[in-house]
Amino acid sequence: MEIVDTHAHIYSADENAYPMRENPLRPPGGAGTMDHLLREMDASGVARAMLIQTFTAYEYDNRFIADTAAAHTERSLGVVTLDPTDPGAPDILRDLHARSNLGAIRMYPTRGANPTFAHEGHGRLIEVATELGLVTNILIDTPHADALATHLTNHPRARVVLDHCMNLRAGAADILARTVDLASFPNLYAKLTFAVTGSDEEYPCRDTHDLVHAVIEAYGADRCIWGSDFPCELWCPKVTCAQHLRIFTDEMGLTEDARMAALSGTAMGLYFGGGA
Repeated sequence: MEIVDTHAHIYSADENAYPMRENPLRPPGGAGTMDHLLREMDASGVARAMLIQTFTAYEYDNRFIADTAAAHTERSLGVVTLDPTDPGAPDILRDLHARSNLGAIRMYPTRGANPTFAHEGHGRLIEVATELGLVTNILIDTPHADALATHLTNHPRARVVLDHCMNLRAGAADILARTVDLASFPNLYAKLTFAVTGSDEEYPCRDTHDLVHAVIEAYGADRCIWGSDFPCELWCPKVTCAQHLRIFTDEMGLTEDARMAALSGTAMGLYFGGGA
């Protein structure tokens, strides 16, 4: 089984070559570099990783993700983030795809006083990503779920991943219900990272286990994927990367088929064009 970490944020130690935004959110103690990620992957038996553009550090400047993914083609694919309100964003995506090894684009609601996920630019980027064979990762909260449903209807060929399942958390029955509702779209996949980020408990985060089982039941294990939220030192410091994985391998009570799908088979098919 080739385990795939579908959610790893990385940071450059060279901030002259890859400058960060003003007041960036940095991991502590120099954590989060690509070398750090590779060490964590090797220690846990993770074969490949999706490198997620970190908006809170680099906003829409994707140079670091594109360069790093291109330098590590055997073990990673890049996931870039573009401004949907920029008319030139589709061409930027095509250029990034041509010069790097991308697996996906990640999209958010527009920024500003009245954020929306219904901007025409969102639809254009989904369309171009689909043409290029890329997955579209979506990070939204439940107020934007209807807009996502519209995009899924308008782009039935798109392969779309719901990052963090709309920030599902322990006790949030409303978010779970909306996440389950969206499972009716066969081209939508669920990312199960909320198992730790949405927990109010320490390892093994038992208060989210039922939520994970509910999402897997709704979507089917073949539409669910695991990610570590690397670097855990920043994004989920209650666990290590190894513990995050162990929750799914040992603590969650998943069937063997569900483990194989969520940790390997689904992600391999989505991003790397293969099976477990």
